[in-house]
Amino acid sequence: MKQSIRNKLDRLFDRLGELDRELGEADTVLDMNRYRELTRERAEIEPITVLLRALQQAEADCATARELLEDPEMRSFGETELAEGQRQCSELENTLQRALLPRDPNDGRNIFLEIRAGTGGEEAALFAADLLRLYARHAERQRWKLEIISANESGLGGYREVITRIIGAGVWQRLKFESGGHRVQRIPVTETQGRIHTSACTVAVMPEADELEALQLNPADLRIDTFRASGAGGQHINKTDSAVRITHLPTGLVVECQAERSQHNNKARAMAVLAARLNDAREKEQQARDAATRRGLIGSGDRSERIRTYNFPQGRVTDHRINLTLYRLDAVMDGELDEIIDSLALEHQSEQLAALAEES
Repeated sequence: MKQSIRNKLDRLFDRLGELDRELGEADTVLDMNRYRELTRERAEIEPITVLLRALQQAEADCATARELLEDPEMRSFGETELAEGQRQCSELENTLQRALLPRDPNDGRNIFLEIRAGTGGEEAALFAADLLRLYARHAERQRWKLEIISANESGLGGYREVITRIIGAGVWQRLKFESGGHRVQRIPVTETQGRIHTSACTVAVMPEADELEALQLNPADLRIDTFRASGAGGQHINKTDSAVRITHLPTGLVVECQAERSQHNNKARAMAVLAARLNDAREKEQQARDAATRRGLIGSGDRSERIRTYNFPQGRVTDHRINLTLYRLDAVMDGELDEIIDSLALEHQSEQLAALAEES
């Protein structure tokens, strides 16, 4: 373990002592907000200090085992003890380093997942429908709930744009790596000469904003229009102006929702999507200002950046960020994304560990 990481652990150990002293003071108990804040911080630090104590004990055991190596009669026993102690040290060091990684503030949130057809015309719209099915099947496997917020269908049953909300445990943690450009190579249904075409869609994954954040939008910055919904829905959907379009005037962002029969519900959903988009844009701007960009799993954040290719003639899918190629395209298109997501998460964690080691 690098000394810089060891120093971080020592500081956390000292901080735990400070927290215990502060929590024992009468003034702290009287200030409930302060008390909750300190209690929460202590709950985050204590498990790490427990691991640190275990590591220190394992290191002491290794030192004792090395002393045994000097005694010919105890040498064999010392070698066994040293090997076990070194194994424990290695495991505890890895666990401690992972525990020090910064937590994603959006962990635990639901998401909005948007799919838009890009280059490729009708074939791109059909691929957007395939991607929607992919994520819907994956959501089923994870026992998540997927709701369609709005959809702009194409002539052949594809989507020019579709916005979904996915609800469930671990949704953001697992799907946050899906943002970017998705490219497909195959023979379109509209192709008469059997030629392979390349089309593309963009996917945007955004954490759902807190309700309070959504309510803080300035009404003066919004233009809200209602219109008659189109598509399936029976007689009601053709007779009432239940669909809602919200325009955020300062940024020009436009969100529509016509999934519900109630205008009120459509407005609430559209407001939630708008809040998520604004928060996403604000975070991207902050990251750019910080100038702390390293090669990330979603690249620069440009949603047109190619991250994955689905090659149907060869039955393969390639994630270009980690150079991962799988020859099981049918399974992936049926929602089996775990192998890809696990590989992306592991790479992300490795980059975080490397950055942690570089910090002083």
